[in-house]
Amino acid sequence: MTSAFLAPAPGARPSWSSALRRQVRRVAEAAVTPLEVDDVLDVFVPLRRGAPLRGRIVAVRPETADAATIEIKPGADWAGHVPGQYLRIGIDVDGVRHWRAYSLTHGPRRDGLISITVKAVPDGKVSDFLVHRATVGTTVHLEQAAGEFVLPETVVGQPTKLLFVTAGSGITPVIGMLRNLFPATDTGVLRLRRSDDLDIVVVHVAPTEPSSIFRDDLAALDEAGAIRLVARYDDTHGVLDVADLDDLVPDLAERRTFACGPAGLLDALEEHHRAAGVELFVEQFRTARVAPGEGGAVTFAQGGTVVEADGATPILDAAEEAGVLMPSGCRMGICMGCVLPLKEGSVRDLRNGEVTTAVPGETDPRGVLVQTCVSAAAGACSIDH
Repeated sequence: MTSAFLAPAPGARPSWSSALRRQVRRVAEAAVTPLEVDDVLDVFVPLRRGAPLRGRIVAVRPETADAATIEIKPGADWAGHVPGQYLRIGIDVDGVRHWRAYSLTHGPRRDGLISITVKAVPDGKVSDFLVHRATVGTTVHLEQAAGEFVLPETVVGQPTKLLFVTAGSGITPVIGMLRNLFPATDTGVLRLRRSDDLDIVVVHVAPTEPSSIFRDDLAALDEAGAIRLVARYDDTHGVLDVADLDDLVPDLAERRTFACGPAGLLDALEEHHRAAGVELFVEQFRTARVAPGEGGAVTFAQGGTVVEADGATPILDAAEEAGVLMPSGCRMGICMGCVLPLKEGSVRDLRNGEVTTAVPGETDPRGVLVQTCVSAAAGACSIDH
């Protein structure tokens, strides 16, 4: 809870109320020691202004057998977003915080809620949790919205031809744009004057029609004449060949193309559009992964030093042999003094062979803590030191 107080005039003595607040704060601090007052507030008022940004799940709505829309009430410091942007969400699963990026699937809402639509992927810790295990009331960690995959301001209100090419969950940022341009009401899709001059084609690819996220929304937009939908299902039409776009969208060269989907599709589109001299904007979240190996280059981010380490030597030893000053209390019997954040790449625990991997954009942005005295490089990796 917060209260507003008038600031005392210059030179005036502090008010009785402000003095009382300080006293109450001191009493509260004494009562919760060794914790901090903010630690207690984090439990009871996690969405308060000034706290680390969090959100509370208020609804989980299934979209398909393996996808769901998650509605979230963000904390008081949420700064809003532009349709097409994404946010990074942190979930604590089995005691470990994992981060993933998901597109916001709507424009700004009057109720202040935000929503993401998540497709569960095999072995996906966060996606599986959100789709199948998250419940109303679950608190999640948030970062502010980010991303440049948005419509230019000059598009709205001007005669403009657009093409959206999406595949699978790549439809999520695009549906946010479309919902903002053509809001859905109880009586159907609302055609706004500011969107009258837009000519939009959506080519959406999915493995099957039942697995197609937002198929009903897209069909409603197509029926209302807001877009022209070209739905392609792998089991019916075969895998999309981007060369077919020339026939599916005859005036493609006159359109600005926005694409979101798997890396293979985006790579093919970039090659196709480059050869045709057509403008293309892409959105891709997932970082290319490198399979853990044996040894590799260890980069120490702060100093930029690179040390070649084999797969059997602890990173601590390899770094010290190369002249890097490393934190450590191991040799004095002080455990955990060598712990540093792994920012990217993989390391292998020499005690049990377990591999720890950090993926920018997915794991904690501060890094994954590892013990350098018992961890060896499992391929190229980066340590924040």
